[in-house]
Amino acid sequence: MLQVSSLTKVFRLASSKRGREGHDPRERGRRFHAIDGIDFEVRRGQVLGLLGQNGAGKTTLLRILSTSLKPTSGVVLCDGEDLTKNPLEIRKRIGFVSGNTGLYGRLTAREMLSYYGKLHGMAAAALDERIRSLARKLDMDWFLDQRNETLSSGMRQKVSIARALIHDPEILLFDELTTGLDVAAADSVLTVVAVCKSEGRTVLFSTHHMDEVDQLCDSVVIVHEGKLCFEGGVDTMRSQTGESFLDKAFLRLIRPKTEGAKT
Repeated sequence: MLQVSSLTKVFRLASSKRGREGHDPRERGRRFHAIDGIDFEVRRGQVLGLLGQNGAGKTTLLRILSTSLKPTSGVVLCDGEDLTKNPLEIRKRIGFVSGNTGLYGRLTAREMLSYYGKLHGMAAAALDERIRSLARKLDMDWFLDQRNETLSSGMRQKVSIARALIHDPEILLFDELTTGLDVAAADSVLTVVAVCKSEGRTVLFSTHHMDEVDQLCDSVVIVHEGKLCFEGGVDTMRSQTGESFLDKAFLRLIRPKTEGAKT
């Protein structure tokens, strides 16, 4: 289980950004509260959808969970172990992919996976078998020995996912996984998410596509201006807002205070 409690990340503002008109309400003096007191949990084998407008704090949250960014305060527990106190050990249990994850263009997909497997300390025989297994699972056999710089966006995203899966992690963090992909490529990538769930992995993914949420998510967390404004299932989103379409429900959940202030 992944448990997030009172998670906060504060950045120091550059002097040029202080005191300007129309500033973000998260700006408080010389500090910017990117996320502020976030609490939620995800059980093993569940898929959690992380929703919010651009700049809401989703990527900051995922970067903290991936151990690439240290929180200002709060606790993240992975099966009871504090992620912030032992990040190197926890990192072995996490795979992270974003919509713009970089690949080494001159390496082939196979070489890329081999490189990251070795970074994780995998033995040669086990690594070769893992690459073959992932290539079959992700339908990558036919382009496994092509350079990354020659691959399409969908193919490159599959390489990124395989890279995140190479060390067989328990928890997967996907940041806008289908951004920029065509319908066929996006469907192929989402099938991988469903397979990861069936294998008992814990999956968190951020998206702006509500059909993906409806299709895959056991629960949803909505972040608005750095704060948690909803946690629950998609049916609860609908019942709480009275909206049958998730995009409409999402907008109602992030706008009530704003709309009330305008009337």
